[in-house]
Amino acid sequence: MAESKKPAKGPDRKANRRGAARLAAVQALYQMDIGGAGLNDIFAEFESHWLGNEVEGEKYLPAEAAFFRDVVSGVVRDQAKLDPLIDDALSKGWPLKRIDAILRAVLRAGSYELEHRKDVPGRVVVSEYVDVAHAFVEKDETGMVNAVLDQIARQFRGDEFVRG
Repeated sequence: MAESKKPAKGPDRKANRRGAARLAAVQALYQMDIGGAGLNDIFAEFESHWLGNEVEGEKYLPAEAAFFRDVVSGVVRDQAKLDPLIDDALSKGWPLKRIDAILRAVLRAGSYELEHRKDVPGRVVVSEYVDVAHAFVEKDETGMVNAVLDQIARQFRGDEFVRG
């Protein structure tokens, strides 16, 4: 699996639990993409071994399990609809299938959350997934994540982005 940056230490606030859930969701989607693991296997593995546990000597923040499940299962359910949206937002000549698997996972999870999790402000979603991308890729690639998710956010949440 791709090497990951550990979630920030700090108080166990809801935002931190959601951030940990986003990181875990991206890692789970990545594993499903490259390894072909099924949804139930991924849920079992992550909920018993990763979420809020110590892995390779690092203590992971407790993740909001329901949020993790929603993002992962939502991406799996809506992937056929999400991928064309992401493709349209990507630069011409760089279809989603040419993007690194970890970035596909970030873009899919962020796009899902922008469409379906109206309880989270769009700018927060974009910022959170840019932060998740920082755990895995270089700065220029996080800029691409920001640009793509910002474009998708304006489609789903245009009213949030009109105001300064």
